[in-house]
Parts: sequence; C-alpha cells; structure tokens
Amino acid sequence: MSLSTPPPPTQRILGIDPGLQTTGFGLIDITGSRLQYVASGVIETLREDMGNLPARLKVIYDGIREINARYQPDMASVEIVFVNVNPQATLLLGQARGCAVTALVSCGLPVAEYTALQMKQSITGQGRAAKSQIQEMVKRLLQLPVLPRQDAADALGMAITHAHASPSMNKLAAQGVLSRKTHGMFKGGRNH
Repeated sequence: MSLSTPPPPTQRILGIDPGLQTTGFGLIDITGSRLQYVASGVIETLREDMGNLPARLKVIYDGIREINARYQPDMASVEIVFVNVNPQATLLLGQARGCAVTALVSCGLPVAEYTALQMKQSITGQGRAAKSQIQEMVKRLLQLPVLPRQDAADALGMAITHAHASPSMNKLAAQGVLSRKTHGMFKGGRNH
C-alpha cells in the first residue's frame, strides 16, 4: 500500500499597481511552484472630474472590492510608492495607494508590499528593467497569448513577486526572524 502525498494547496494572489488615473490589477493562482493566470485589467478614474479626488478614490476603492468579490483572492501584494520629482504627483499617487491598501484590508486580505525594484528583479532578474521587458517576462511566466497592458503587467508582476517571496518569508516568520519592530513605536503606530 503506497501513501500518496496530497497536492499542495492552491492560493490566489491579487497584485495591485496603484495609480490615480489607472490602477492595474492582476490575479494568479499558485500551486506549489506552478503559476497560473486568472485575470488582469485596470481600474480607470478618467471618467470622473479630474479635480474631484474623493470621487476618483471611490472608483479605486469600489473597483478593488468588486475584484475581491468576483475572484476571491487569498492575499494581495501592492507596489510601494516612492517620492519622485513632482511632490504633488507623489502625494496624489500616495492617496491612490492608500485607498487601494484600505480596500484590500477592508476585504480581510493580508497585504504584502514590494518596491518596483524588487518586482523588476523578481520578474526580469534586473532592477532597471523597462516596462516592455516586464510585459514580456510576465507573458512568458504566465504563458499568455499576448502581452498584457503595462499597468496590468506590473500588477501581475507584483502577484508573481509575492508568489516567489512568500515561501521564504513564511519560513523566516516561523523561525521568528521577521518579528515586528517595537523600537520607534508611538502609541501603536509606526514612528520611523
């Protein structure tokens, strides 16, 4: 009598590439080390009045909640936004990102965060990859028939990055290596 090992569980990861005009999303399933494409696309706020920031943020929030309800992901990963040349654009992008993270958390999803550099290194092997290189590698990794749209490719890249990183992160967490920092804490919030 031989005992067979049960197949590894399948987990669904939602990747988000935040943007105020266009927020990319991408969903993949991971079973062991096998990646499978589920869906991708964008949430666009271009139909709203450009000066009506709350209405545009609501479109992003509602869109992410709709994606969650439709595809039932197990976890999410979001790009970390850094300050760029234009401080006003950075603030607006930060609000779009905060809105996306809030929507994910309101759906009860654990959220991982990665920089664009980490995603590019994970997908292409180099941190300075062009958007077209990311699109091509995402297409290859997920065996897609056509190149995904740039924002969707970045979001799928976020999901793939988390799929690659999460087994290692889980092992480190089990060993207590990733314990939460308590220095620099102020009344339960981060102060660094």
